[in-house]
Amino acid sequence: MISLQRAAKSIHTAVAAPRLSKFSLHAPKCVEVEFTNGSTFRLSAEFLRICSPAADGKMRSIGGEKVIFGRRHVGIMKVEPIGNYGARIIFDDLHKTGIYTWDYFYHLGSNKFTLMRDYINTLKKHGLSRDPSRRK
Repeated sequence: MISLQRAAKSIHTAVAAPRLSKFSLHAPKCVEVEFTNGSTFRLSAEFLRICSPAADGKMRSIGGEKVIFGRRHVGIMKVEPIGNYGARIIFDDLHKTGIYTWDYFYHLGSNKFTLMRDYINTLKKHGLSRDPSRRK
């Protein structure tokens, strides 16, 4: 199975997305993106966090797959524009290194149900959870 991040990066670069027409932050839960072709996507903080285009120190490598887990309740603290092509999302788990291009937002929105299903199946396969670990 191809890792979620690798698959997402290879797919989103091959698809020519329409231009972004509107970006809205609904902190801390989600962002909403609208494109000139009429597509509108609400993308949850958890979904954006697990699909981060950046390497992450809180990611576990299992059998060659990169798996982020325990992010069900992550929130978005802030979004910073990056030029005319994307945004940096700062999450409340302090992850902030990924730059989400407008094309990548379109890819995520267009494929969110498949990507989320694959993510949940990967977690199940490795005995991991979307819920954060309990502190002892």
